[in-house]
Amino acid sequence: MGDLKSAVASAVPGIRLRENVSYKELTTLGVGTTLPLLAEPESAKQLEKLLRFVHRTRTPYFVFGSGSNVIGMDLPYRGLGIRLAGEEFSRLENRDGVFTCGAKLQLSELVSAAAAAGFAGVSGLAGIPGTVGGAARMNAGANGVETGTAVTGIYGFTADGRPLALEGEALKWVYRRGPVPDGAVVTSVVFKLAPSTPEEERRIISEVLAARREREPRGRTAGCAFRNVSSTDPAGKLIDQCGLKGLRCEDMQISDKHANYMVNLSGETMAADYLRLLVFIRRAVSDRSGFFLKLEQIPIDPEFEETLYREVPAIKVNVLCGGVSSEREVSLRSGAAVADALRNGGFDVELTDVTRCRITPSMRRCDVIYPVLHGGFGEDGRIQKLMERAGLRFACSGSAACAAVMDKIVTKRLMDKTKMPTAPWRIVTRDNCDFPEELGLPLILKVPCEGSTVGIVKVDSREDWPKALESEFKLADELLVESFIRGIEISIPVIGGIAYDAIEIRSPSGFYDYDAKYIYKNGHTQYFCPPESLKPEEIERAKKLAEAFYFVTGCRDLVRVDFIVAEDGTPFILEGNALPGCTATSLVPKAARVRGVSFEALTAGMVYSAMRRPVFQVREASGGEVLTGRLACVCTWLFRLALVLCALVLATSGLVALFTGLPGWPLILAAVLMVLAEGIFTFLKAVGKR
Repeated sequence: MGDLKSAVASAVPGIRLRENVSYKELTTLGVGTTLPLLAEPESAKQLEKLLRFVHRTRTPYFVFGSGSNVIGMDLPYRGLGIRLAGEEFSRLENRDGVFTCGAKLQLSELVSAAAAAGFAGVSGLAGIPGTVGGAARMNAGANGVETGTAVTGIYGFTADGRPLALEGEALKWVYRRGPVPDGAVVTSVVFKLAPSTPEEERRIISEVLAARREREPRGRTAGCAFRNVSSTDPAGKLIDQCGLKGLRCEDMQISDKHANYMVNLSGETMAADYLRLLVFIRRAVSDRSGFFLKLEQIPIDPEFEETLYREVPAIKVNVLCGGVSSEREVSLRSGAAVADALRNGGFDVELTDVTRCRITPSMRRCDVIYPVLHGGFGEDGRIQKLMERAGLRFACSGSAACAAVMDKIVTKRLMDKTKMPTAPWRIVTRDNCDFPEELGLPLILKVPCEGSTVGIVKVDSREDWPKALESEFKLADELLVESFIRGIEISIPVIGGIAYDAIEIRSPSGFYDYDAKYIYKNGHTQYFCPPESLKPEEIERAKKLAEAFYFVTGCRDLVRVDFIVAEDGTPFILEGNALPGCTATSLVPKAARVRGVSFEALTAGMVYSAMRRPVFQVREASGGEVLTGRLACVCTWLFRLALVLCALVLATSGLVALFTGLPGWPLILAAVLMVLAEGIFTFLKAVGKR
């Protein structure tokens, strides 16, 4: 480490360097031993030179603020610690609510200054330990307030010492993650705050601090150890449900006040002891709730987090989305939402944009496949059939159920056969497209195998019939036409065979089409869960029918059943959806939230349902495929080579026979036929198909 100290001193003249600095000083948690070398630049110029040096020499480095969410390490860190020092990084300026703060400034100082000046926007962050730079980096938040909501600019240096300025669209915030790139060092942050009064902001701060004192433990901690899965599944609640409050590992203890806080009782604890406690917690929570808690604190040792996740490995899920149908864009959004929810739950997720109906390597690598494919091969059962043949675990319905639910005509026939109430209907083809007098007006014309309200047209008069047919026949040669039933439209998700709360749908035009569902050109659709316009007994009858639909069609895990409840209270089944949408406006997540089930818990439930099912490799009656991929190709060419070698032997024998006066022509003819056999069979097969 002496060589590194000399090199840094030479590259950055005058910079303050300290050796063997205790993690008790550098972090609030205080676990670990000492940091071998700490550099404390006092100006932007020194910091720029320092970053250029570490980039040029490829020296690992770790940036410290207040260390309020940092985990020290036991072994010597093979790199350089960096901590900002000096007044330049601690400044605070206010110009009509625009607060410019040095990154070293304590967040509490900004909160106090803003309140004293009568500006709102950061008072909810009161009591959060740490610096402004650290808060911006991790988008620190509490009480429904996040740092990023008030930030208009972040400035500093990139990992290679170039100036960094993040403004406007570059400021992208997510839960506990800001827009600062890895390795960059923040030097200042600009906040734009709204006018308020000092009295109001001081009141908010007082209430926030009182609540913190009530729920947070005293002593050496690093704040919350794990990220919250969702607002309804906070990490502290999940740990508490395991009965772990007060549990100790050496001198590290789970707080008996807030289960997501770990307290260093002695100040002499090793990082290894802390890691053992976190492993125990992650394992307990995964066993009880099915979630894999992810670390919110930042370890200096890169192997710390890797070890934690390796000791309690998460389930690998391959989320499929995209496809090639007219619902591709909806599927991409749904897939991204499902993947994010599963990642929040700690699952190891790979998101795949599927554009061909085939089994991919990522599908074979994972533990569970989660299809979020709408329309086309993703929803009609074709890709499910391939997964069944390959013996792969996947969430939601199997191939037969998907095919039955996707095809609205098949669904109608099934409803008639089981005497479930559905609107009168008939089939229309290009050869038989007379106006269906018996169904009356208005009519609903549907493409049988589309979803997301794609290919649905309302026909209000006989004059509209030809034009409606013309547009629909562009999508399919066979159409479904049914009577329009006046009433209240509702949708009921059935999850694991249990009907969730119904959702009443009120579209601005009175017809729930693609615009009402996604685009809103004619105004926003309203959703009410539970429904406002129906009697409890009408809702219960529809829920019983939805559950019956789930079992009759052979669905599993999830189906959404759409109804029109007529004026006499009869619920008529319109259709089902075995792979319903999962975007922010989708109906299944809405119903789950009303029931108190987070999207994270909903998607995790689908994964575990797939994990519990026995998997059998389905083969065709002929025995299925024996060789696939490269192996089949190699075997094919080896067989061709063997035929050529055999043909050469025959041809050589024939020529020798001719030269000795014996009849060798049959051998030569056999050799020629052997070489040409594959081409002859291909030709004859093609002729036979004509």
